Amino acid sequence: MKIRGQRECQSCGHRWSYYETGSVACPSCESLRSVGVDERSLHTDAPATLDLTPYRAAAADGTLADHVEDCKRDLREYRRQRGFVDGGDLLPLDDTVLAAAELLQVIDMFDRERDPTEADERYLLALLDGAADGERPPADVVSDAWASARGLGYANAIEDYHHDATDWLDEHPDAEARQVLGTIRERVKRVQALQGDVSPAEAEELVEATRDVWRYLSEEGSLSAARERLRE
Repeated sequence: MKIRGQRECQSCGHRWSYYETGSVACPSCESLRSVGVDERSLHTDAPATLDLTPYRAAAADGTLADHVEDCKRDLREYRRQRGFVDGGDLLPLDDTVLAAAELLQVIDMFDRERDPTEADERYLLALLDGAADGERPPADVVSDAWASARGLGYANAIEDYHHDATDWLDEHPDAEARQVLGTIRERVKRVQALQGDVSPAEAEELVEATRDVWRYLSEEGSLSAARERLRE
């Protein structure tokens, strides 16, 4: 949506950035009487923190199975708050969003299976340890049993990115970028139809193709890299 990012408090006159706080309440006096003082800009991101500390502790003491619903709720809330346009600027698809999207799927599978191998548990712990800091296990160490969780999680995150990026392109037209994003969207729909049952390497290529489009739109790359990934 389009919002006015700079706000002024009508009670004390303090000015602040809504993009940074995500709130119309004045950070100085806490008054809710504020007005926007600049032009509206497309903005979909919000300040959000992913705190997985309780679930790491639960995993350590063997009680994670009792906390899966809370964990899934927190992961969904984080994903709901995160977007990819900040005050009119298109953001890249970041690792924290990807890790959170994958972890949501892994936790769901853990909840249904409840009997993971030691290797599967180590992988789940690696996600819990690193997701909040944007640390993703490399594709070649993904647990075989939960590889589809990475595929589906990444596909869902890329779908969200596609939505924001195409909205951004409505204001910054680029037919070639839109065409490549359309091809990525087709691949994402295929992965979702397969419930994520693709190789981790293929899921990673879709991520990198999406990032290639952002690099091109940021004048830091070309679309040839994305096209090559999609051809492969």
